[in-house]
Amino acid sequence: MQTRRRLLQALPCALATAALPGCAQMPGTAAAAEADAALRAAVDAAHRSPANRARDAWRHPLETLAVFGLQPTHTVVELQPGGGWYSEILAPCLSERGRYFAAHFAADTTNAYQRRARAGFVARLAQAPAVYERATLGTLPGAAGFTDIGPPGSVDLVLTFRNVHNWLEDGSLDATLRACHALLKRGGTLGVVDHRAAPGTALEAMKKSGYVTEALMEERARAAGFTLAAKSEINANPRDTKDHPGGVWSLPPTLSGKDVRREHFLAMGESDRFTHRYLKPA
Repeated sequence: MQTRRRLLQALPCALATAALPGCAQMPGTAAAAEADAALRAAVDAAHRSPANRARDAWRHPLETLAVFGLQPTHTVVELQPGGGWYSEILAPCLSERGRYFAAHFAADTTNAYQRRARAGFVARLAQAPAVYERATLGTLPGAAGFTDIGPPGSVDLVLTFRNVHNWLEDGSLDATLRACHALLKRGGTLGVVDHRAAPGTALEAMKKSGYVTEALMEERARAAGFTLAAKSEINANPRDTKDHPGGVWSLPPTLSGKDVRREHFLAMGESDRFTHRYLKPA
Protein backbone atom coordinates (compact mmCIF):
# COMPACT_ATOMS: atom_id res chain seq x y z
CA MET A 1 0.00 0.00 0.00
CA GLN A 2 2.85 2.39 0.80
CA THR A 3 4.46 1.74 -2.60
CA ARG A 4 1.10 2.37 -4.31
CA ARG A 5 0.70 5.71 -2.50
CA ARG A 6 4.19 6.81 -3.51
CA LEU A 7 3.61 5.96 -7.17
CA LEU A 8 0.27 7.74 -7.23
CA GLN A 9 1.99 11.00 -6.28
CA ALA A 10 3.75 10.87 -9.66
CA LEU A 11 0.73 9.92 -11.75
CA PRO A 12 -0.94 13.31 -12.42
CA CYS A 13 2.14 14.78 -14.13
CA ALA A 14 3.14 11.49 -15.71
CA LEU A 15 -0.26 10.96 -17.28
CA ALA A 16 -0.31 14.52 -18.59
CA THR A 17 2.84 13.84 -20.58
CA ALA A 18 2.22 10.21 -21.57
CA ALA A 19 1.50 11.04 -25.20
CA LEU A 20 4.89 12.66 -25.80
CA PRO A 21 7.67 10.75 -27.58
CA GLY A 22 9.83 8.72 -25.22
CA CYS A 23 7.26 8.78 -22.41
CA ALA A 24 5.46 5.95 -20.67
CA GLN A 25 2.40 4.42 -22.32
CA MET A 26 -1.00 4.88 -20.74
CA PRO A 27 -1.71 2.36 -17.95
CA GLY A 28 -3.66 -0.66 -19.13
CA THR A 29 -2.35 -0.62 -22.71
CA ALA A 30 -0.56 -3.54 -24.33
CA ALA A 31 2.66 -1.49 -24.42
CA ALA A 32 2.41 -0.80 -20.69
CA ALA A 33 1.88 -4.50 -19.95
CA GLU A 34 4.83 -5.44 -22.15
CA ALA A 35 7.09 -2.90 -20.46
CA ASP A 36 6.05 -4.13 -17.02
CA ALA A 37 6.72 -7.76 -17.95
CA ALA A 38 10.16 -6.95 -19.37
CA LEU A 39 11.10 -4.98 -16.27
CA ARG A 40 9.89 -7.68 -13.90
CA ALA A 41 11.84 -10.33 -15.79
CA ALA A 42 15.04 -8.27 -15.56
CA VAL A 43 14.59 -7.49 -11.85
CA ASP A 44 13.83 -11.14 -11.05
CA ALA A 45 16.57 -12.59 -13.29
CA ALA A 46 18.82 -15.30 -11.89
CA HIS A 47 22.05 -13.46 -12.74
CA ARG A 48 21.42 -10.86 -9.99
CA SER A 49 23.41 -11.55 -6.83
CA PRO A 50 21.76 -11.91 -3.40
CA ALA A 51 23.64 -8.80 -2.24
CA ASN A 52 22.19 -6.73 -5.07
CA ARG A 53 18.71 -8.14 -4.59
CA ALA A 54 18.89 -7.05 -0.95
CA ARG A 55 19.18 -3.43 -2.15
CA ASP A 56 15.82 -3.67 -3.98
CA ALA A 57 13.98 -2.86 -0.77
CA TRP A 58 15.71 0.53 -0.72
CA ARG A 59 16.12 1.28 -4.44
CA HIS A 60 12.80 0.02 -5.83
CA PRO A 61 14.06 -0.61 -9.37
CA LEU A 62 10.75 -1.78 -10.83
CA GLU A 63 8.78 1.19 -9.55
CA THR A 64 11.56 3.71 -10.23
CA LEU A 65 12.03 2.69 -13.86
CA ALA A 66 8.24 2.72 -14.31
CA VAL A 67 8.16 6.34 -13.11
CA PHE A 68 10.79 7.14 -15.76
CA GLY A 69 8.69 5.47 -18.46
CA LEU A 70 11.24 2.86 -19.52
CA GLN A 71 10.16 0.82 -22.56
CA PRO A 72 11.99 -2.30 -23.89
CA THR A 73 12.32 -0.55 -27.27
CA HIS A 74 14.08 2.52 -25.89
CA THR A 75 17.63 3.68 -26.44
CA VAL A 76 18.86 4.33 -22.90
CA VAL A 77 22.03 5.92 -21.53
CA GLU A 78 22.98 5.35 -17.90
CA LEU A 79 25.45 7.95 -16.64
CA GLN A 80 28.36 6.91 -14.41
CA PRO A 81 26.99 3.44 -13.61
CA GLY A 82 29.48 2.78 -10.79
CA GLY A 83 29.60 -0.92 -10.02
CA GLY A 84 26.67 -1.66 -12.33
CA TRP A 85 23.79 -2.17 -9.90
CA TYR A 86 21.24 -0.79 -12.35
CA SER A 87 23.20 -1.99 -15.38
CA GLU A 88 22.40 -5.63 -14.64
CA ILE A 89 18.69 -4.75 -14.86
CA LEU A 90 18.77 -2.32 -17.78
CA ALA A 91 21.05 -4.30 -20.11
CA PRO A 92 18.90 -7.47 -20.34
CA CYS A 93 15.66 -5.49 -20.35
CA LEU A 94 16.80 -3.62 -23.48
CA SER A 95 18.80 -6.39 -25.14
CA GLU A 96 16.22 -7.62 -27.66
CA ARG A 97 14.65 -4.48 -29.13
CA GLY A 98 16.29 -1.52 -27.40
CA ARG A 99 19.84 -0.31 -26.78
CA TYR A 100 21.72 0.20 -23.54
CA PHE A 101 24.72 2.51 -23.22
CA ALA A 102 26.78 2.86 -20.06
CA ALA A 103 28.54 6.25 -20.05
CA HIS A 104 31.57 5.76 -17.81
CA PHE A 105 34.84 7.57 -17.14
CA ALA A 106 37.13 8.04 -20.13
CA ALA A 107 39.37 5.10 -20.99
CA ASP A 108 42.43 7.38 -21.06
CA THR A 109 41.70 9.21 -17.80
CA THR A 110 44.73 10.06 -15.66
CA ASN A 111 42.66 9.96 -12.48
CA ALA A 112 43.57 6.78 -10.58
CA TYR A 113 40.13 6.36 -8.97
CA GLN A 114 38.36 6.79 -12.31
CA ARG A 115 40.72 4.29 -13.96
CA ARG A 116 39.98 1.69 -11.29
CA ALA A 117 36.24 2.33 -11.48
CA ARG A 118 36.12 1.90 -15.25
CA ALA A 119 38.35 -1.20 -15.14
CA GLY A 120 36.07 -2.74 -12.51
CA PHE A 121 33.02 -2.08 -14.65
CA VAL A 122 34.70 -3.54 -17.75
CA ALA A 123 35.55 -6.66 -15.75
CA ARG A 124 31.94 -6.93 -14.60
CA LEU A 125 30.71 -6.86 -18.19
CA ALA A 126 33.23 -9.52 -19.21
CA GLN A 127 32.15 -11.85 -16.40
CA ALA A 128 28.55 -12.04 -17.68
CA PRO A 129 28.64 -11.95 -21.49
CA ALA A 130 25.13 -13.37 -21.79
CA VAL A 131 23.78 -10.42 -19.80
CA TYR A 132 25.83 -7.65 -21.39
CA GLU A 133 26.48 -8.94 -24.91
CA ARG A 134 24.54 -6.06 -26.49
CA ALA A 135 25.50 -3.39 -23.95
CA THR A 136 27.76 -0.59 -25.20
CA LEU A 137 30.36 1.09 -23.02
CA GLY A 138 30.70 4.79 -23.77
CA THR A 139 32.15 7.87 -22.15
CA LEU A 140 30.74 10.59 -19.93
CA PRO A 141 30.34 13.95 -21.66
CA GLY A 142 33.27 16.32 -21.80
CA ALA A 143 33.62 19.85 -23.13
CA ALA A 144 32.28 18.68 -26.50
CA GLY A 145 29.38 16.75 -24.97
CA PHE A 146 28.92 13.05 -25.75
CA THR A 147 31.37 11.88 -28.39
CA ASP A 148 30.96 8.08 -28.64
CA ILE A 149 27.31 7.29 -27.91
CA GLY A 150 25.17 8.84 -30.60
CA PRO A 151 24.31 12.03 -32.47
CA PRO A 152 22.18 14.77 -30.92
CA GLY A 153 18.52 13.87 -30.60
CA SER A 154 19.06 10.10 -30.75
CA VAL A 155 18.28 8.86 -27.22
CA ASP A 156 14.92 8.20 -25.52
CA LEU A 157 16.02 8.10 -21.92
CA VAL A 158 19.04 9.26 -19.90
CA LEU A 159 19.30 7.96 -16.33
CA THR A 160 21.44 8.94 -13.38
CA PHE A 161 21.37 7.30 -9.97
CA ARG A 162 23.09 9.07 -7.05
CA ASN A 163 25.56 11.04 -9.17
CA VAL A 164 24.34 14.64 -9.05
CA HIS A 165 26.25 15.38 -5.84
CA ASN A 166 29.49 14.21 -7.50
CA TRP A 167 29.00 16.53 -10.48
CA LEU A 168 28.08 19.36 -8.15
CA GLU A 169 31.35 18.90 -6.29
CA ASP A 170 33.57 18.71 -9.39
CA GLY A 171 31.77 21.55 -11.17
CA SER A 172 30.47 19.50 -14.11
CA LEU A 173 26.75 19.40 -13.27
CA ASP A 174 25.58 22.15 -15.63
CA ALA A 175 27.66 20.93 -18.58
CA THR A 176 26.47 17.35 -18.01
CA LEU A 177 22.82 18.41 -18.00
CA ARG A 178 23.26 20.44 -21.19
CA ALA A 179 24.92 17.46 -22.87
CA CYS A 180 22.03 15.20 -21.82
CA HIS A 181 19.52 17.68 -23.21
CA ALA A 182 21.33 17.72 -26.56
CA LEU A 183 21.55 13.91 -26.72
CA LEU A 184 17.87 13.31 -26.00
CA LYS A 185 15.11 13.21 -28.59
CA ARG A 186 12.41 15.84 -28.32
CA GLY A 187 10.02 14.56 -25.67
CA GLY A 188 12.79 12.36 -24.24
CA THR A 189 13.26 11.81 -20.52
CA LEU A 190 15.99 12.55 -18.01
CA GLY A 191 15.49 10.38 -14.92
CA VAL A 192 17.25 11.46 -11.72
CA VAL A 193 17.58 9.80 -8.32
CA ASP A 194 19.79 11.39 -5.69
CA HIS A 195 20.30 11.87 -1.97
CA ARG A 196 17.87 14.56 -0.73
CA ALA A 197 19.12 17.44 1.40
CA ALA A 198 16.81 19.43 3.65
CA PRO A 199 15.39 22.55 1.97
CA GLY A 200 17.70 25.54 2.37
CA THR A 201 20.89 23.48 2.74
CA ALA A 202 23.92 25.55 1.70
CA LEU A 203 25.84 24.61 -1.45
CA GLU A 204 29.07 23.81 0.39
CA ALA A 205 27.16 21.58 2.81
CA MET A 206 25.71 19.69 -0.15
CA LYS A 207 29.17 19.11 -1.58
CA LYS A 208 30.48 17.90 1.76
CA SER A 209 27.55 15.69 2.76
CA GLY A 210 26.49 14.24 -0.61
CA TYR A 211 22.90 15.39 -0.09
CA VAL A 212 21.36 17.71 -2.73
CA THR A 213 18.25 19.86 -2.42
CA GLU A 214 15.41 19.24 -4.81
CA ALA A 215 15.26 22.98 -5.47
CA LEU A 216 18.85 23.01 -6.75
CA MET A 217 18.22 20.01 -9.01
CA GLU A 218 15.09 21.60 -10.45
CA GLU A 219 16.85 24.94 -10.99
CA ARG A 220 19.85 23.41 -12.78
CA ALA A 221 17.67 21.13 -14.93
CA ARG A 222 15.45 24.05 -15.93
CA ALA A 223 18.51 26.13 -16.85
CA ALA A 224 19.63 23.27 -19.14
CA GLY A 225 16.29 23.34 -20.97
CA PHE A 226 14.32 20.62 -19.16
CA THR A 227 10.81 20.77 -17.75
CA LEU A 228 9.85 18.85 -14.61
CA ALA A 229 7.24 16.24 -15.53
CA ALA A 230 6.89 14.18 -12.35
CA LYS A 231 8.18 13.59 -8.85
CA SER A 232 7.87 10.37 -6.88
CA GLU A 233 8.48 9.52 -3.23
CA ILE A 234 9.20 5.87 -4.07
CA ASN A 235 12.82 6.23 -2.84
CA ALA A 236 12.06 8.34 0.22
CA ASN A 237 13.34 7.26 3.65
CA PRO A 238 11.95 9.42 6.49
CA ARG A 239 14.24 7.65 8.97
CA ASP A 240 17.32 9.26 7.43
CA THR A 241 18.27 12.14 9.75
CA LYS A 242 20.88 13.50 7.27
CA ASP A 243 23.18 14.67 10.07
CA HIS A 244 25.83 11.94 9.83
CA PRO A 245 29.51 12.71 10.52
CA GLY A 246 30.57 11.08 7.27
CA GLY A 247 27.69 12.47 5.23
CA VAL A 248 25.59 10.10 3.16
CA TRP A 249 28.51 7.65 3.06
CA SER A 250 27.93 6.84 6.74
CA LEU A 251 24.86 4.90 5.63
CA PRO A 252 24.69 1.53 3.87
CA PRO A 253 25.87 0.26 1.55
CA THR A 254 29.09 2.29 2.05
CA LEU A 255 29.17 2.36 5.89
CA SER A 256 32.27 4.58 5.86
CA GLY A 257 32.54 4.43 9.66
CA LYS A 258 32.86 0.63 9.46
CA ASP A 259 31.99 -0.60 12.96
CA VAL A 260 31.25 2.84 14.42
CA ARG A 261 27.48 2.87 15.11
CA ARG A 262 27.15 0.19 12.46
CA GLU A 263 23.88 -1.25 13.75
CA HIS A 264 22.42 2.24 14.07
CA PHE A 265 23.11 3.04 10.40
CA LEU A 266 22.00 -0.39 9.21
CA ALA A 267 18.69 0.10 10.99
CA MET A 268 18.32 3.55 9.41
CA GLY A 269 18.84 2.09 5.94
CA GLU A 270 19.90 3.76 2.72
CA SER A 271 19.55 7.50 2.23
CA ASP A 272 16.40 9.53 1.73
CA ARG A 273 16.25 10.16 -2.03
CA PHE A 274 14.28 12.25 -4.44
CA THR A 275 13.12 10.82 -7.76
CA HIS A 276 12.54 13.31 -10.59
CA ARG A 277 11.48 12.85 -14.18
CA TYR A 278 12.37 15.68 -16.57
CA LEU A 279 11.39 16.11 -20.20
CA LYS A 280 13.10 17.71 -23.17
CA PRO A 281 10.17 19.72 -24.58
CA ALA A 282 8.64 18.30 -27.75
